[in-house]
Amino acid sequence: MIKLENLQKEAVELLQNLIETPSFSEEEDKTAEWLQKWFEKHEIPHERYLNNVWAKNRHFDESKPTLLLNSHHDTVKPNKAYTRNPFKAKIEDGKLFGLGSNDAGGCLVSLLATFTYFYQAENLNHNLIFAGTAEEETNGKNGISSLLLKIPKIDVAIVGEPTLMSLAIAEKGLVVFDAKVKGRPSHAAHPNDDNCIYKSAKALQWFEKYQFPKVSEVLGEVKLTVTQIKAGTQHNVVPADVDLVIDVRVNDKYTNAEVAEILQKEAPVDEIIPRSLRLNSSSIPKDHALVKAGIDLGMETYGSPTLSDQAMLSCSSLKLGPGDSTRSHSADEFIYVREIEEGIEKYIRLLKKALRTNSIE
Repeated sequence: MIKLENLQKEAVELLQNLIETPSFSEEEDKTAEWLQKWFEKHEIPHERYLNNVWAKNRHFDESKPTLLLNSHHDTVKPNKAYTRNPFKAKIEDGKLFGLGSNDAGGCLVSLLATFTYFYQAENLNHNLIFAGTAEEETNGKNGISSLLLKIPKIDVAIVGEPTLMSLAIAEKGLVVFDAKVKGRPSHAAHPNDDNCIYKSAKALQWFEKYQFPKVSEVLGEVKLTVTQIKAGTQHNVVPADVDLVIDVRVNDKYTNAEVAEILQKEAPVDEIIPRSLRLNSSSIPKDHALVKAGIDLGMETYGSPTLSDQAMLSCSSLKLGPGDSTRSHSADEFIYVREIEEGIEKYIRLLKKALRTNSIE
């Protein structure tokens, strides 16, 4: 079996190469090649579909359930506050700087190293599939959702996102709504008792105060936020309508479809349409064997407000990874090298405990 120290060193080196290879969403072809090089070096058969790269453990058995180890290799574009070259992977004071280092490069290489550690293992109670996927940052159609049509059926998943190696046992879903408040357009000099801008003020107050009644033990309340407003073209014209954008983070007590039905029935607007209903909340039971194994190892559980590729999965899934979510999409992004090293070690300890002693469906 490969030595842990060697895998940790190789994982950090791979992350440095990934950082220095731009991989914005839909432009991940070159980082996909780096993942392929890893598999070639370790003589692991693998496949690539679009910019998604995946592999099965050597002793894959179709009669056993399958655990997916997944993270993404695309990044957002660097924000304007960067003071460093975002594509220069430099280690200073134990910090590895660079775009995508924390979100989610550290998780990606840690899960890849973990998969490689277990690749030759026999008598596991689950198959393993590693998938390094594309377009997570944009919820794109050519990311994990496309790959799920190509790989064997998945029964449970660990999704690598920065959680400080705490167990995110639930994640909020997302629905973005486009809403419209209509009124009577007119010249600003004339009376108008149906001004859509004034009417929108009442709608904004309603959205600000509205609360969905069902509260989740893990994820708390559904969070509704108006994030954009647009109206008018010039100072002397009362517009015909006001456009609003509403961001709704959905807990596990509602489906996205239920949230849409409620808002379409109750919101004081003339029109409210969801852009998509596919990004539902996701979770794994707290008594699930994977979660119990993590708790036994001293890991804490929590509910995550941020979205990930978990939203694309229909099976139970756990979000877990090295790094800190508060660093994601920040200027001068970094991850501690020790977080990667400890992440690999903790992933391995978790899977050793779960894959050999428990059923984790």
